[in-house]
Amino acid sequence: MNQPHAFDPTVLSHVRTVISIIVGLSMGRLLTGLARFVQHPRQHKIYGVHLVWTFFMLMQIISFWWWEFHLVNVQWSFPLYGFVAFYASVFFFMCTMLFPDTMYEYKGFEDYFMSRRKWFFGILIGTFFLDIIDTFIKGRDYTAALGPEYWVRFAVYITGCAAAILISNQRFQLVFAILALLGEIVWALGLYDTLT
Repeated sequence: MNQPHAFDPTVLSHVRTVISIIVGLSMGRLLTGLARFVQHPRQHKIYGVHLVWTFFMLMQIISFWWWEFHLVNVQWSFPLYGFVAFYASVFFFMCTMLFPDTMYEYKGFEDYFMSRRKWFFGILIGTFFLDIIDTFIKGRDYTAALGPEYWVRFAVYITGCAAAILISNQRFQLVFAILALLGEIVWALGLYDTLT
């Protein structure tokens, strides 16, 4: 059976269609959750830490979709397709964690988020390792172009997430969330202003 060439646009288009569905569902979950605060402001009180992580995840998903353009230079196989689909699905899972179907068991988003923070930050750590694998898949030149800042960034995020699992202090949680969001924005704007 003939294998498609790495630059065959139909292969990448086919893969990106499936991934875009998962990414779209993830963004839809977050935006619907945010819209609930406007639709039903008295139903659940906004919790700042949760809100910042919601915007962080929006930034992560948008960046993920942008970064995946670099897979145009990759020889596609089913295991690679499965990996990228899994990676995207983890984002969807995290989005459903930020905005669950019901909140009946909890007093509000602060109670919910703090009780689920070990899951959230544990899975977030996992996404950083998935990103490292994804980066290696895109090739040596791509990985080298990211520079040492790439590795420092992940070391800081992973350390911060591990601390956030252990530390329930509200000030720490809010400061870490804000710094993570700002760091992600600066990183994205610094490296991905164009697709070339």
